[in-house]
Amino acid sequence: MSAARKRVAVVGVGTMGSQAAWRLAARGAEVVGYDRFAPGHDRSAAGGETRIFRSAHFEDSRYVPLLQHADALWEQLQQETGRELRRLTGCLLMGPTDHHQMATVLESIAEHGLDHEVLDAELLAKRFPQFRIEDGDAAVLDRRAGFIRPELTIQTAARRAEELGARIHRYTTVREIVPVANGVEIRTDAGSERFDTAVVTVGPWVNDLLPELPWEVDIRRLISAWYVPTTDVWFGEERPAFIRTAPTHCYGLPSPDGVSVKLGLSRALHRPAGDPNRLDREVAPEELEIFTELIERHMPDLNPDPTRLSVYMEGYTESSRPLVGPLPGAENVVLLAGFSGHGFKLSPAFGDIAADLALDGSSPRPIDFISTLDRAEA
Repeated sequence: MSAARKRVAVVGVGTMGSQAAWRLAARGAEVVGYDRFAPGHDRSAAGGETRIFRSAHFEDSRYVPLLQHADALWEQLQQETGRELRRLTGCLLMGPTDHHQMATVLESIAEHGLDHEVLDAELLAKRFPQFRIEDGDAAVLDRRAGFIRPELTIQTAARRAEELGARIHRYTTVREIVPVANGVEIRTDAGSERFDTAVVTVGPWVNDLLPELPWEVDIRRLISAWYVPTTDVWFGEERPAFIRTAPTHCYGLPSPDGVSVKLGLSRALHRPAGDPNRLDREVAPEELEIFTELIERHMPDLNPDPTRLSVYMEGYTESSRPLVGPLPGAENVVLLAGFSGHGFKLSPAFGDIAADLALDGSSPRPIDFISTLDRAEA
């Protein structure tokens, strides 16, 4: 069956689903999307106004070719829609020189010839005085990095998919995905519809929709907090995003409006989300203590009283590698799940890979290390 005649359901039109719908529609597939809310909503993992894009990867250098593919697709989506979805401001990876992530990021940069700069503690303190530098600290500045606008990106990708012929059922919850002969059936409260293949990108609802999933996806509750600087140094000529590896793993982004700095924490510091349909969006004062400690130790010119708080969810696998590929026992269902906090910057590439798998059954991209085929979680 040709791609132009293939009917593909996209279940979950969020971070990954909106991109998959765009790439599938661009290749001539008949695309029908389903979302329990609507593209760009803030009830899952896509809110917060900004997310980090970077070319260097400190977890695994095998992601770099996928990041490079995503980079090209970010440019393409911006050109096709005329919207600024991403701005390249650089990203600082800071931490002790002997930290393993500092070594990994330099290995990935060397292996792939990425544009970067290494800053010792003295140069880092002089050039970026907003950070308090400790003995033994250093930084790597990833020059082809910056921030992404998540809500705008999702709405823009979904709209582009619709312009190319996709249909999106908003506020329509998929209750069941049933493999049938030569295809798959999507069941909602309004009835059922048959497709050749389905791409499932439901984020924190993956365990609810696919209770027999053979891999654990741990859904965590994350907090983003915005702080106003007491000086204007954060919004000078250089205003990179940043990640600190140790002693407390955290990240941050100066806001595009030049008013505040957004801070977030790593997986180990998040509590379980529980039922994704009943996410606790209230932030208790004691949950802010770790942010206060970070500010006091590393960013002392931020006012320690946040001006805004946001709670969202993300899914993590044990290995921190996502699940990308066919669902075991259902070869016509393509799963994208468990991106472990690293998905948004890669979302156009994963959307394109989902299109490959849904239309052709395989992808030319190097995804063996994240594929669901013969996957065994550590």
